[in-house]
Amino acid sequence: MDSATSSLAPKRSARPIAITALHRRLSAYRDTAVPLLVVRLPALERTAWREGLRKARTLERRAGSAFAAAAGRVLRSQDCIAHDSGSDVFVAALTAPTRTDSAAANCVDARSALARISASVESATRLEVETGWTAFSHTDAADLSDAVARGLSRGAQERERYAFFSAIGHELRTPLASIRGYLETLLDGEIDGDTRTRFLSIAHRESLRLSRLVEGMFEISLLDLHTTQVVRSSGRLDVALDAAAVACAADAAARSTGLRCSPALAATVALDADRLTLVLINLIDNAIKHGRRGGCIAVGADLSDEDSACVTIDDDGPGIAPADRERVFTLGSRGETAAAGSGIGLALVRLMVERAGGRVDVGDSPLGGARFRVFLPRHRVS
Repeated sequence: MDSATSSLAPKRSARPIAITALHRRLSAYRDTAVPLLVVRLPALERTAWREGLRKARTLERRAGSAFAAAAGRVLRSQDCIAHDSGSDVFVAALTAPTRTDSAAANCVDARSALARISASVESATRLEVETGWTAFSHTDAADLSDAVARGLSRGAQERERYAFFSAIGHELRTPLASIRGYLETLLDGEIDGDTRTRFLSIAHRESLRLSRLVEGMFEISLLDLHTTQVVRSSGRLDVALDAAAVACAADAAARSTGLRCSPALAATVALDADRLTLVLINLIDNAIKHGRRGGCIAVGADLSDEDSACVTIDDDGPGIAPADRERVFTLGSRGETAAAGSGIGLALVRLMVERAGGRVDVGDSPLGGARFRVFLPRHRVS
């Protein structure tokens, strides 16, 4: 589908068919992968539970009418849509021939059409929808359920990555602007020695922050966000703790925060030194930002378990409510305090730790704030 053809298509109200009928129709395309658009309205199930089936069916009809009307405006007459009564899933298949069979053209067509259709459904229902798209081929299973799940999963990953790079772009501008401002002041004016030293120190601290953001972006770009594959490597825990404490010392001093690190015994864990240091920097930096100004951060390591090492990071901030303790590890999620953040640090921590076969959690700290615990397998030399 191209924009010129779409703009000339007559406005019509598309008529949905059953999901099984759509599957039979798509199965006839033996040599062509058909773009499949999926719109899901999660609120239907919640409405049925909370307000009853009658309310849910009214909402379903409103969503279905909006979906069909939007498809009539956006799609072509040869394309088709499908929906089963009682389902929260609405599907559109771009079965009309295009001027080009290139995959790139299909990607653009699918994303553009899906964005316009989903916007119409959200406007009509005043509820958020989940969307995604995939390519259906005759090798798919006996029904469309696998393709629908694949499309929604793809959509979730695309939204996750968009949110990540959007957050990174915003966060990169802040330290860059700060560094530029201080350096321009140093170049343009007559400044006494103490002020010059202070400006250079701030610019250096911002450059370290910028470096950590870039490293985090690079790491997440390398890690598959949904993989469960364990990566084998090793690093010295005591060395990483010392390096992380040094890296975070300037930020702690800027908030007059005491950073107390218990001496760590030499131990080798199943995460390489660079990534282990980055994990610890993110956790300590998070504690500094959300702890009290002039407060205290405590970092310790427990090696009493022969199979794993546990690192604890305690702060004296407001803590994290039990209902929010999983959410803070979600990409793009930010704490409830006034502290600024990119929303990627804790997500990156969990990704790295789980890829090493470990785990990370958060609970209450004896200091009154939050306690983050990182469990990593001890590395055994065979």
